[in-house]
Amino acid sequence: MQRKKIVIGNWKMNPMTLKEAEKLFAGITKLLLKTKKTQVVICPPFIYLEKLKKISKKISLGAQDVFWGEVGAYTGEVSGEMLYDLGTRYVILGHSERRAMGEKDGDINKKIKSSLASGLRPILCVGENIRDENHSYFNLVKTQLEGCLGGVSKDSISRIIIAYEPVWAISTTVDRKDATPEDFLEMSIFIRKIIADKFGVKTKMSNIIYGGSVNEKNVGNFVKHESTDGVLVGNASLSQEKFSKIVTICEASNS
Repeated sequence: MQRKKIVIGNWKMNPMTLKEAEKLFAGITKLLLKTKKTQVVICPPFIYLEKLKKISKKISLGAQDVFWGEVGAYTGEVSGEMLYDLGTRYVILGHSERRAMGEKDGDINKKIKSSLASGLRPILCVGENIRDENHSYFNLVKTQLEGCLGGVSKDSISRIIIAYEPVWAISTTVDRKDATPEDFLEMSIFIRKIIADKFGVKTKMSNIIYGGSVNEKNVGNFVKHESTDGVLVGNASLSQEKFSKIVTICEASNS
């Protein structure tokens, strides 16, 4: 049986005001009223979560980061328990932009464990900066997975969504290149092998999704493969029309 596709919108540090955020969220909700076979998640800035929760229960909410501690003298941090209490159910961890600011696999590992304990579903981002001819990017992704998933129980793996996010394909990367569905298929097979080797072949597998300049024009090529469990959408999630089109295409692929 084919698994339900999941579409995750990462708003990053957008939009500028709460009014704009409410308008965008309400607009997306209205356009997706008939969506039944696709799980839709929006990850706005922290400060909008509480207000957006009141607009619609149809779309799940996610955060863009979380702190690994529960409570204490951690100025500026937000815990998993706080997010869960707000109605948040997902959290993006290890995004390439966070890694670029110095976040390490060990930090992400602590956040994954804390998120799972809080009832949140981590969306773990992995991916290489460049694709070299020696294929060393496989080792880099393997290192990221092993470092981020160290000490995580076998029973928790299926709760973790793994987003393959090749940095070289992201719109903000200088001299970016388009990733192909074949690039993702190759890496998704590799990721599944790493998880099976680490946790056992009978382990209930994580959802593996693609993220890297996903838009309404290319998403169909990625989700037509049964091995693609969904997509992580950046810039296109800030447009009601583009994001709803992406969800509609994913919905059709589940038929």
